[in-house]
Amino acid sequence: MNPYRCWAEIDLAALRHNGETARNCVGPDVALLAVVKSNAYGHGLAAVAKALAEHAQLFGVANFEEAIAARAAIPHPVMILGPALPEERAGIVTHRFIPSVSNYDEALAFSRVASGSSVAMNCAIDTGMGRMGIAESDALEEIGRISALPNVAIHSISTHLPVADEDAQFTQAQLSRFAELVKRIRSKLPERCPVHVLPSAGVLSFRASAFEIVRAGLMLYGASPIPHLQDRLQPVLALKSRVVLLRDLPKGSSISYGRTFITKRLTRVATLGIGYADGLPRAISGRDAVVLIRGHRCAVLGRVTMDLTMVDVTEVNDVAVGDEAVLIGRQGSEEIFAGEFAERAGTIAWEIFTGIGSRVGRVYV
Repeated sequence: MNPYRCWAEIDLAALRHNGETARNCVGPDVALLAVVKSNAYGHGLAAVAKALAEHAQLFGVANFEEAIAARAAIPHPVMILGPALPEERAGIVTHRFIPSVSNYDEALAFSRVASGSSVAMNCAIDTGMGRMGIAESDALEEIGRISALPNVAIHSISTHLPVADEDAQFTQAQLSRFAELVKRIRSKLPERCPVHVLPSAGVLSFRASAFEIVRAGLMLYGASPIPHLQDRLQPVLALKSRVVLLRDLPKGSSISYGRTFITKRLTRVATLGIGYADGLPRAISGRDAVVLIRGHRCAVLGRVTMDLTMVDVTEVNDVAVGDEAVLIGRQGSEEIFAGEFAERAGTIAWEIFTGIGSRVGRVYV
């Protein structure tokens, strides 16, 4: 018997299928960096990393703490995609993680910490994202200086695409500009180092520009950042809850905080054991959101509360306390994709996945 009031079912076979899809998009000569940051997008870092161990050549995390968790699960190289804090540098060197640096001073600090050892680092270049990386205009000189530091090796060079899922023309121009910059940088380095730029949207859309490594994130979890390519992926996560209470409310009854919903008829209301503390966005309130109960789409009524959510089951026969309610996933012939759910909340699938709370059980199937 499932002990949870709300839980996420994670299909590891679907996860592996998506890993294979990423591999097929770019071919056998390109390394796959599986992005497992933020607890593998809410899916569970250890289980996801182990499931993808045969498909990925290296794994990407956001910070040192996540790198430690990844290392406990798999022996693969682990790249820290975000900036490191000064106090984390010694641990990064000791564990042989691959830090990402945005300037010469960061690299110099790692060089000093690694005295008597060595550190392989990823040199990030800012070509339009604006959050980290060496300025594009300074990259040739900066990376040349970094490569000359003692105890330092350049593992890779990277950049990030800010609109890979929105603006193909800008992205293609960005890729072309970056490729030309990489040629100039490589001409100054003693050894050829691999390059990575493509995220999931890029893997699906710009496969000819894959370079030597691709960073697959969202697509591994079965959600396409490009809607018309969704059928190439298998959804991995289903978010579910249970009916914990049934009530019949007369016409004119108010439901939830703010009295934003007033019943227009005698309404059978199912209360679900999930709320915004579990990651169900309060923003879906009043936006025609639905959940699946007994294979029917049932409207969310009023505002989502911290622990409970109310839905209309007036037209659904035989609903009982304990029945399963599906917020993301399939039930019968109906299915709610993560992208649809996110759109109802006015957000993106990344935020939905990573926002699923710690009290939501993870069930691996």
